Amino acid sequence: MLEEFVPRYPAPAKRDPNLAQIIVTARRNLIAGWTEANYRAGLDSFRILRRQIVIVNEPEHVRYVVVTRHTNFERKSPQMRRALAALLGDGLFISDGETWKRRRPLVADIVHKRRLPEFGETMEHAALAVAAEWAELPDDAEIELTEEMGRLTAAIISRAVFGKSIERVAAQQVIDGFSAYQKHTDSFNLGYFLGADEGWPAFGGRKRRRAVAMVHEVIDGVVNAHLAGEGDAGSMVDLLIRRNQKSGSDPLDVTALRNEAATIFMAGHETTATTLTWAWYLIANATWIADRVHQEIDAVCGARAPRLADLPELKWCRAVIQETLRLYPPVPLLPRQAKEADRIGHINVEKSALVMIAPWLLHRSPDLWDKPNHFMPERFLSGARIDPFAYIPFAVGPRICPGMNFGLDEATLCLAILAQRFKVIPRIGYKVEPVCRLTLRPKGGLPATIVKRSRGVAA
Repeated sequence: MLEEFVPRYPAPAKRDPNLAQIIVTARRNLIAGWTEANYRAGLDSFRILRRQIVIVNEPEHVRYVVVTRHTNFERKSPQMRRALAALLGDGLFISDGETWKRRRPLVADIVHKRRLPEFGETMEHAALAVAAEWAELPDDAEIELTEEMGRLTAAIISRAVFGKSIERVAAQQVIDGFSAYQKHTDSFNLGYFLGADEGWPAFGGRKRRRAVAMVHEVIDGVVNAHLAGEGDAGSMVDLLIRRNQKSGSDPLDVTALRNEAATIFMAGHETTATTLTWAWYLIANATWIADRVHQEIDAVCGARAPRLADLPELKWCRAVIQETLRLYPPVPLLPRQAKEADRIGHINVEKSALVMIAPWLLHRSPDLWDKPNHFMPERFLSGARIDPFAYIPFAVGPRICPGMNFGLDEATLCLAILAQRFKVIPRIGYKVEPVCRLTLRPKGGLPATIVKRSRGVAA
């Protein structure tokens, strides 16, 4: 039997779209509308109205943008900054310049990989709690995976960040709020392409404001509880506050601390939840891979639950997550804005040009990957060397995600704990469509049923 699976992705356009098609498509789905030529390794430059767009899809030139000329290209695009500012304020993900320089060391230290053992037990307990809930489901019960994984990762990140678990209803409020926020946020920003270097303010209307309020209500609640002494001493917020107090002059005020806590919370919750959702979709459709995952878990862990210490031996589980991040990077576009004129390869870059590095394109380039649209976790096994500038699900360079190791271990461990006990079967005939407004999700979610496995039942 031929063992291969090509998961769903938007078919590349055969020819360049016109302006109206670009605008309509971008507002519906940011990963649709790319042409076959865009997936090839290399550079391209074109204009949308009055704005130069430079597509960087070659590892050598990615390195130039994010490392060699980092200071000129560190700024996120006006679209991304405007789209996320209402939710994250001036948090690390969208800040730059002196603000970013001051805050990056504070945040990077508290999510450093050496701290992972401190949070491993939190991950294990949260995943086991979901496993206990799934074990009580009737055999034919259907769940929605993006919500299930969202509640799981919200539980983990709230405990890790704030030292306080949030109730199921609060986790659902964050999930619903961020879903509504993506739906009602303008991720195109026409003003930028008409010549406004900072773009136009992203108003979004009453529904968007309500979505922001839903998220902020939960996050502010747990931050206030922590400041009132109800959080754990070893939580990320506690560490952030203590590092901030030791940082010397001009420490962060309460608003800035909350912005960073919100950034860590939203980044740690949303990206891992979508990664796990896509991982379930992939292994459900590649049963030979699921078999290897199950065999590995059974061999390494027997009947006891997987633990953080087992991850070095759970190589297939890690490879599944890595391949999931290649095919469905949670943030599939990493747009930057040129502070000053520059030159990338053979292309002269104008001041304030949009410089687009797209993991979605880079990870699926036929010039960089064998069978780029196939689900092949084995490409990450046996010591295979992956070019760090061709595989960038967490970005790369000075602005690489400081929580990369936390997220990788969290996703791998949660997958292992749940896959030990269950198989996840997506609804038969359901059309999965990857859609990106801010993050990459399956349109309409991913309905599935849970099937109990016979092995792996001990805690």
